[in-house]
Amino acid sequence: MKKEIGLWIDHRDAIIVILTDDAEEITHITSSNGKHVRYSGSSHSKTPQGLKEVTSEDQRDRKFGNQLNIYYDEVIAAIRDADSIQIFGPGEAKGELEKRIEHEGIKAHILAIETVDKLTDRQISAKVREHFLI
Repeated sequence: MKKEIGLWIDHRDAIIVILTDDAEEITHITSSNGKHVRYSGSSHSKTPQGLKEVTSEDQRDRKFGNQLNIYYDEVIAAIRDADSIQIFGPGEAKGELEKRIEHEGIKAHILAIETVDKLTDRQISAKVREHFLI
């Protein structure tokens, strides 16, 4: 049975549309990350280079990265057995996920990566059907 997957992703949500020979299924995966805020300027301690302390900003960045890795692992687990994958979304998450998929050894299955804005579930589903049924 052929399994084609369309995936809309950003850093907070992944909407996965799974098309098989006789069915369509939509799955949501939500990241535990909130919005990632980056601050301009340096907030590092003014101590000598070798004695810098870890700042709360560094801790937030590390926590964000760790939670993002867990989120990407969940998404990859959901799409791992696909015959072909279409990835789209508004920001950097699609490219980051592509690198993770490549590292996992399933990059050959990615057919398309496209930048699109936020879409409803129905719009995502229609876009995936249009992509794979043409």
